[in-house]
Amino acid sequence: MRPWPFLLLMTGCSPTAPPPAPPKSPCHDERFESTAFTVCEPGRGKIEIHSGYRSFAALQAALGERAGNVAFAMNAGMFDDAGKPVGLMVEKGREVHAINRRKGFGNFHLMPNGVFLVRDNGAVEAVTSDRVGPTPTIEYATQSGPMLLIGGQMNPRIDRDGASHFVRNAVGIDYKGGAHFVISLDAVSFGKLARFMRERVGVRDALYFDGSVSSLWDPVDNRMDAFADLGPMVVVFKPAESGRRRATRATP
Repeated sequence: MRPWPFLLLMTGCSPTAPPPAPPKSPCHDERFESTAFTVCEPGRGKIEIHSGYRSFAALQAALGERAGNVAFAMNAGMFDDAGKPVGLMVEKGREVHAINRRKGFGNFHLMPNGVFLVRDNGAVEAVTSDRVGPTPTIEYATQSGPMLLIGGQMNPRIDRDGASHFVRNAVGIDYKGGAHFVISLDAVSFGKLARFMRERVGVRDALYFDGSVSSLWDPVDNRMDAFADLGPMVVVFKPAESGRRRATRATP
């Protein structure tokens, strides 16, 4: 028997291409002082804020084909019994609700409260409400409260680790201007949430979004919280969609 034709056939075979790497979630879990948190990083993804949907499932349906490009979404700000924002809400450059400067009770009025905003060039900020005025450069905005961190310092009206503990979520801006979205997996105080964001995540300014109804939609990890009716939501798209949208806008 002459084996050489078989050997020639074998040497001519192309190696099998490795399977593509599975998608990676933009969210990861961390522990801080025995409390678990999930941190979601937008990277270069486009950030939008929407109101009028009481659930992530409703948001998903409204997004249509764009839903497949969602990196993650999170509830984002205070709302009334009908799910409508109680503070500033700007969507696609249009003011849906005016800024709320009234005094009152509850988390929203634990001053200073603040605004998370996205400018038309993609820059993000979390600032005290008194620093926000009418400007055409704001593409999206949501008002909530209280501010947890201001310039790296904890809001003086927040205790280091107070007695009120809930599952809570917030947004923070680091010293390079990047956004970080945080939701606790355990009940946590305002103070611990603020310290985690400052000391572990490295943010300079942080705005509290809500507690007890705090929810996350992470498609890669098949997580879509649906235990409470929601109000305003922040949705972050994968960077690929952001690039396509920028290219579309640049076309004359």
